Amino acid sequence: MKEQRKKFRKYLPLCILLAAAAIIIAAVIAGQSHNKQADEQAQTHASAIAETEGVQEETKAETASTEAEGSGDYTKFDPSSLKGAYDISKDQLTYAQIKVKDYGTITMALDSTVALETVSNFVSLAESGFYDGLTFHRIMDGFMIQGGDPKGDGTGGSDKNIKGEFSANGVENPITHVRGAVSMARAQDMDSASSQFFIVQSDSTFLDGQYAGFGYVTDGMDIVDQICKDAKPTDGNGTIPADQQPVIETVKILK
Repeated sequence: MKEQRKKFRKYLPLCILLAAAAIIIAAVIAGQSHNKQADEQAQTHASAIAETEGVQEETKAETASTEAEGSGDYTKFDPSSLKGAYDISKDQLTYAQIKVKDYGTITMALDSTVALETVSNFVSLAESGFYDGLTFHRIMDGFMIQGGDPKGDGTGGSDKNIKGEFSANGVENPITHVRGAVSMARAQDMDSASSQFFIVQSDSTFLDGQYAGFGYVTDGMDIVDQICKDAKPTDGNGTIPADQQPVIETVKILK
């Protein structure tokens, strides 16, 4: 018995050391396992954040694209907000967008209840692609911008003329030529309007009763202002050199 106690005391420190080593090794292994799980969780969390951010960026890009095009804004238009507006029925309006190269998009509300033939003619030409690639050839800052002439000099038009829908020609038309009004250009003949149209930049009510107004700009008058500001006409009639005429990329009918 005495001999056994001596052996026990002899090997006790070694046992304690081995036990301590075992505890330390177990702790290290447990720590490594915990760190691995933490790393995996961190990677999963980072991936989720990256995926969410990617979706958000795509959504922002889609929203920006929609806003740039303007196709979602016209349905919120309140006709009563227009200066010089009459009792317009929103449900009967036709919306159009003119995309001008290097400038942006001009949105218009067209009223066929007031100028049926004029609106029908404009819509038909737009849908056929007639206006695509034409220009604004006449620009007068403080007055208006005029375009839609295939010759680009004010002498051209489409293959047909339409009736002038204004009071001097026997047609009641409440659209007044205030800032933002859209109207048809014509020659001396009251029924000579064809494809050329103009957008009024500054109130020009002296045109009322003499020209067929057929709508109003609802968004994009800042673009009209910039076009007028940049224009360098060669005469008092607003003639713009061919290589300086703002290009109409498309005219899109929305409804």
